[in-house]
Amino acid sequence: MIVTKRALGRRAVLRGLGASLALPLLDAMIPALTAAAQSAARPVRRFGVVYVPNGMTMKQWTPATEGAGFAFPNVIRSLEPFRDQITILTGLNSTPPPNAVNAAGVHARASTRFLTDIPPKRSDTSEVEAGVSVDQMIARQLGGETQLTSLEVAIEGRDLAGSCDIGFSCAYTNTIAWRGPKTPLPMENDPRALFERMFGDSGSTERGAREARMAADKSILDSVGERIGVLQKKIGPRDRVKLSEYLEAVRDIERRIQRAEEQSARELPRVDQPAGVPASFEAHAKLMFDLQVLAYQTDLTRVITFMLGRELSGRTFPELGVSEGHHAVSHHQEDATKLSHLEKIKTFHTTLFAYYLDKLKSVADGDGSLLDHTLIVYGGGMADSNLHAALDLPVLLAGGASGALKGGRHVKYPSATPLANLHLTLLDLYGVPTLDRLGDSTGRLEHLAV
Repeated sequence: MIVTKRALGRRAVLRGLGASLALPLLDAMIPALTAAAQSAARPVRRFGVVYVPNGMTMKQWTPATEGAGFAFPNVIRSLEPFRDQITILTGLNSTPPPNAVNAAGVHARASTRFLTDIPPKRSDTSEVEAGVSVDQMIARQLGGETQLTSLEVAIEGRDLAGSCDIGFSCAYTNTIAWRGPKTPLPMENDPRALFERMFGDSGSTERGAREARMAADKSILDSVGERIGVLQKKIGPRDRVKLSEYLEAVRDIERRIQRAEEQSARELPRVDQPAGVPASFEAHAKLMFDLQVLAYQTDLTRVITFMLGRELSGRTFPELGVSEGHHAVSHHQEDATKLSHLEKIKTFHTTLFAYYLDKLKSVADGDGSLLDHTLIVYGGGMADSNLHAALDLPVLLAGGASGALKGGRHVKYPSATPLANLHLTLLDLYGVPTLDRLGDSTGRLEHLAV
């Protein structure tokens, strides 16, 4: 990185008609090299979660050997190019203690305990209660430095009735993020809404300017075009290349959202799919991943949770040759065809995650890449889906966490090690004030941080 006198603020934005375009980290934002400046220029550490529902085909997930040099099984083979920044954890447990009064609701429990370590409260009313999720604890620690404290993103819409555990609010399966014990956070699955949240003009509560821009069919880049031209004259050649790449990524996402909206207008409306959501699962997932990359790249937020599906999801995957619903296939009863279909779904999920990692790796950030300075928890709150098992959960960590995480390993912990122990370890890593206990934790995980 070229070290210069500071010309631009780290959180500089370009404002236009109903738009506020955040900028990526540019050399012109790095101050002259002093002892204090070295600290200021140090890359930030980001945190993410990618959740997969309805259990896992564990034989195709779990490596046969521990330590380094393990072979990637079928489901996670697409992650092999990122071996040095992958840590696979086995032995983690999310089964509530024997005396837990709210131990029922296996799917509600899987998604709720994945980040809170607290079983969901059963109720015949709309009342909900769980615990504060780890992502939100980290967001409180990091959120003071960013425009958005956190982002909660999903592929599927929020179900208000129907496919939920009996006796449990659908809120438990619609989200994995909890701001407080009684405050589940809604997950946004519409890319247009997410895009506007990220790049709408946060300096004004007036919607008129944004609507006028959209009515005039102007993109966010069009609305700040003049300011972009002025900025490019002020920055160096390397910054101009970096800015051009970033702006093209924004333009590409705008085009894809517009195409999705045009297609939605031509198709019959879907109850569970708002306008602007691509018809293809793959296109939708990649678009949402790309938006998350932009959010990290511009430091709009440092904490993102993403659900690739909700528990009890009945989504079909005709593009994979799977016509039966995901949840139905997950109860395979050792049927070879259902097991094959479930493996296809889980492999597909991981392939999309590999796309996300590749995107993060391709974006320069400080002295490395976004992937180098991010830690992402990938996995789910259920292991063998046929048994609703909460032992030996499928969990892996991806990214370098700014040098704090040693990758390239399969770390096996004693069976029934609480998942909460991982959460305590992560909180320490992000400087969250020390907690003695979280849920059913028994301590911190060893052999994880550098």
